[in-house]
Amino acid sequence: MAIQTMNPATNEVVKTFKPHTTEEVNQKIEAADKGFQKWRQTSFEERSKLMQKCADILDNDAEKYGRIISLEMGKPLKDGIAEVRKCATACRYYAENAEDFLKDELVETKADKSLIAYQPLGVILAVMPWNFPFWQVFRFLAPALMAGNTGLLKHASNVPQCALAIEEIVRKAGFPEDVFYTLLIGSKEVDAVIQHPAVKAVTLTGSEGAGAHVAATAGKEIKKTVLELGGSDPFIVLDDADLELASENAMKSRMVNTGQSCIAAKRFIVVATIADAFLEKMKKKMAALKTGDPLKDDCDYGPMARPDLAEELEEQVKKSVEKGAVIVLDGGQEKKGSAYFKPMILKNVKPGMPAYEEEMFGPVAAFIVAKDEQDAIRIANDSRFGLAGSVWTQDQERGLKVARQVESGAVFVNAMVASTPEMPFGGIKKSGYGRELSYIGIREFVNQKSIWIGPSPSNKQGD
Repeated sequence: MAIQTMNPATNEVVKTFKPHTTEEVNQKIEAADKGFQKWRQTSFEERSKLMQKCADILDNDAEKYGRIISLEMGKPLKDGIAEVRKCATACRYYAENAEDFLKDELVETKADKSLIAYQPLGVILAVMPWNFPFWQVFRFLAPALMAGNTGLLKHASNVPQCALAIEEIVRKAGFPEDVFYTLLIGSKEVDAVIQHPAVKAVTLTGSEGAGAHVAATAGKEIKKTVLELGGSDPFIVLDDADLELASENAMKSRMVNTGQSCIAAKRFIVVATIADAFLEKMKKKMAALKTGDPLKDDCDYGPMARPDLAEELEEQVKKSVEKGAVIVLDGGQEKKGSAYFKPMILKNVKPGMPAYEEEMFGPVAAFIVAKDEQDAIRIANDSRFGLAGSVWTQDQERGLKVARQVESGAVFVNAMVASTPEMPFGGIKKSGYGRELSYIGIREFVNQKSIWIGPSPSNKQGD
């Protein structure tokens, strides 16, 4: 079955690609395995020079690659360019810090010398999503290659040009050809790749269902996995919050990437005493946003990545309204078959509704009123997801206290949730396990080897 790239703004097929055959896939896996035997012997200095070149290419050609992102999944061009440049920062971060993150760690024991050595595992498979088609890949690629591993990329089927462009960047930077390959395959072919003896571990960013399937397959093969799955992030507004600051960031956080972000705020949990005032400010800001051609600068948000995703979101809204949710800001799918979806706000959102229970992966905000601070924390934790969240208050100590009680992999106080190379990224509960980024992320796919050195045998002298 052919792999097509379709422009969601026009529904036009841009390009069609022939999938790799089973034989071609196996050749690439085996080449990556052979490449690992050489690559693992290279110095951090050599790897760093190549990774810095990767960063230079990303910075210099940011508009070129940002345009590919826009054409394939509808992200506004300015945001696509920013995403590409963010990838450059990750490359530089690991180029500059990998050696220090992976240096031998001496441990005081009864031995003459004992240490923890961090050594690469081998071929790592990355199964990546379409919503941040460059950033999601590079936050795997940069640490994996700097650690001495080699990589395989199975990207989402609607962004093949992004996948091939990333492979092109790695080649242009001067990395050996067998260090990284893109696999143009469908989701049904992923199991066979995981089962290949040369593949040592898998990282996946995607849906809960995809994560469960990949983890089950890898588990049967006794192979390490890192999963970054969905989120229904709480945006907690306490009674002493700066409402102008909070509402501005609420709009931005819900609308980032047209709402198609795992760490976008989705449930807006606001203390009752300031709920009406906050909602009015947020509604006004969301209503003022403009859509249009994502390749034009005056576009605040683009289409969703595919028409079927807009239809799924429309259905979640419909079911929530049928169960009692009230539309505060009306919007929705522009027309049947369109990927464009205007922002919406729902209030009176309660347990049992899709807007409360499920991830709303698009520009729909679920507004929930809490009685007080403790009730807000209870509501925030009343979710099977635990990726991230934010707390808004003018008292930093209060914010820290609440942040410690929110069940998630990250909590931001008075700031919009974002991923950054310096901080670990990942979730708990149904949002997955393991971490990307930071020194923690680069250590996910290495052998954390304990080495114990006892005393040398004494040299016995003859009589």
